[in-house]
Amino acid sequence: MTLRFGTDGVRGVANLDLTPELVVAFGRAAARVLNSDHFVIGRDTRISGPLIEAALAAGLAAEGACVHTLGVVPTPVVAWTAAHEGMAGAMISASHNRYPDNGIKLFTSEGRKLRDDVEAALEAELDAVHGGNGTATAPTGDAVGTIVASPEHLLGYADSIVDSLEGRDLSRLRVVIDCANGSAVTIAPHVLRRLGIDVTVIHADPNGTNINEACGSTHPDDLQQAVLDHRADVGLAFDGDADRVLAVDSEGSLVDGDQIIGVCALDLHERGKLRNDTVVVTVMSNFGFRRAMTERGIRVEETSVGDRFVLDALEAGNHSIGGEQSGHVIFPDVATTGDGLLTGVQLLDVIVRSGRSLHQLAAAITRFPQVMRNVRIGAGSNVAQLDDRLAGDLSAARTALGDDGRVLVRRSGTEPLVRVMVEAPTTEQAEAVADRLAAAVTAAAS
Repeated sequence: MTLRFGTDGVRGVANLDLTPELVVAFGRAAARVLNSDHFVIGRDTRISGPLIEAALAAGLAAEGACVHTLGVVPTPVVAWTAAHEGMAGAMISASHNRYPDNGIKLFTSEGRKLRDDVEAALEAELDAVHGGNGTATAPTGDAVGTIVASPEHLLGYADSIVDSLEGRDLSRLRVVIDCANGSAVTIAPHVLRRLGIDVTVIHADPNGTNINEACGSTHPDDLQQAVLDHRADVGLAFDGDADRVLAVDSEGSLVDGDQIIGVCALDLHERGKLRNDTVVVTVMSNFGFRRAMTERGIRVEETSVGDRFVLDALEAGNHSIGGEQSGHVIFPDVATTGDGLLTGVQLLDVIVRSGRSLHQLAAAITRFPQVMRNVRIGAGSNVAQLDDRLAGDLSAARTALGDDGRVLVRRSGTEPLVRVMVEAPTTEQAEAVADRLAAAVTAAAS
């Protein structure tokens, strides 16, 4: 058994796919391929986090690296520390997955996720190390790496979020935050209170097994009710490693990543700060978002799913903002990865400066009904020629929707699934088309 990179790092069931032995080998391979003398490691609140952290740190130190452990922190803290301290980074998390899963996300010393060619090189080195075929000589004596706790970097990250507002405070706001019993539990309330916000916190009692459990960005029902109960202006729902956020307006309505990106992009556009009048999103962004941006003179640039692809496009085009419908949003002038807390703060700043409610701001981006079907496929499924086999069905679906809808079929990068997404003027029409395509995927993959 070995590890392979998906859309966002490597993932698997802790102590089954991600065994300590394999993670030690992964650490050795990462040290060799990334060629950094220093690594920073963070983790979320999963029960398996300390186990995997210990194994990863051991593998890195066995290759002579100095390892700085942050403890429980959001993923963007690792990216920020890597970029500001010039060291490679690793975040131990399976993001929004349930607690038995875990994973490792790697960052370069620039705070960026790895390119495909670097991932391929690391996979090859891992196979060699784990198979006992590695040729590198292990360091001994004082060349052996060290492992030190470095929690001070979390405070530097917190300062950077506060500084992003250039002295403005948000003291008139009442906000409820859902920490998903994950990485945001300490840092998110701390930063928001420093900005003068009246903060109510829910789902901030991690026990190792309740991360993402009926809470956070994947289950915002409790937050929606809490916003109403506390008569709050806004709710913010983080995922387990706090690199994404969704919002709730004062009426209890969910505001997704597309709408958050749209609100922030329109604000930048109105202030003449949206470079090239362009916003970058992935293929999953809603048709209604695209229409709203186009109607306001903003060009939409599209990438594959994954915030690293969004960042590539942002940097290549020198753009100001981009992200994913799931709530991964990147402000490249401030961060190198999706950052739920930074995004939440930027959204709250727009609300205060505009003098408008989130409900009013989000109304500018009308979401089309979007229906998802996840078609589970077996390990031996025939997906190599899936596009060819589905060509006729896809053509028929697109003809039926015309200019008022959209179809997307793609294989998941993290799970054995083919995802079917359909957007249409009505939910009934979207569901009918999605059901037909899901059946076609099942037949094509068999």
